[in-house]
Amino acid sequence: MHERAARTHPAPPRKGPAVAAKPVAKRLVVLVSGSGTNLQALLDAIATEGDAAYGAEIVAVGADREGIEGLARAERAGLPTFVCRVKDFATREEWDAALAAATGAYEPDLIVSAGFMKIVGKEFLARFGGRVVNTHPALLPSFPGAHGVRDALAYGARVTGCTVHFVDDGVDTGPIIAQGVVEIRDEDDESALHERIKEVERRLLVDVVGRLARNGYRIEGRKVVIQ
Repeated sequence: MHERAARTHPAPPRKGPAVAAKPVAKRLVVLVSGSGTNLQALLDAIATEGDAAYGAEIVAVGADREGIEGLARAERAGLPTFVCRVKDFATREEWDAALAAATGAYEPDLIVSAGFMKIVGKEFLARFGGRVVNTHPALLPSFPGAHGVRDALAYGARVTGCTVHFVDDGVDTGPIIAQGVVEIRDEDDESALHERIKEVERRLLVDVVGRLARNGYRIEGRKVVIQ
């Protein structure tokens, strides 16, 4: 009886190999104002590596003006776009609130200011502070503002470069994430120097955004620690 009962118990199911959960790509909203070359660099990297391997996907592209190549690049990639023009609002604060609402509709984990030529305001930063990545064509804190390349040349600097940083409520004053150095040549004018800076900037931005998305990060005062 005991032997017959023992034979009626089914064999325990064999355990298959453990299946790792698929990494969830972080959601990016990219803001542009012009040709969108930094946006294109991100699109190319994600297309080459895949969302999961890169760590992020672009879910929307926003702009402060219509008819720009940056929006055309997004549309060719099949991405949704939105436009918030300052002149369509009575005050800068109303524009900032509209930009925050339009951006927030896509539930971004990170926002990339890729040549976005408007300074965001209090409401935008209250909602997305510590998640807005910007680039600047100089080695901050030197030469902040709209003419970083021109100012470095005029000062007689021998090296300059680009900075990827988080946006705060100042002008190019947020915590620095990474920097790339570019030598200034004797024959450089503003255009030639800026083109070489842009080449470094695109590579640096792609690398930084991917690492932030894949690894996570924390901001300790002025120091950014990528985990």
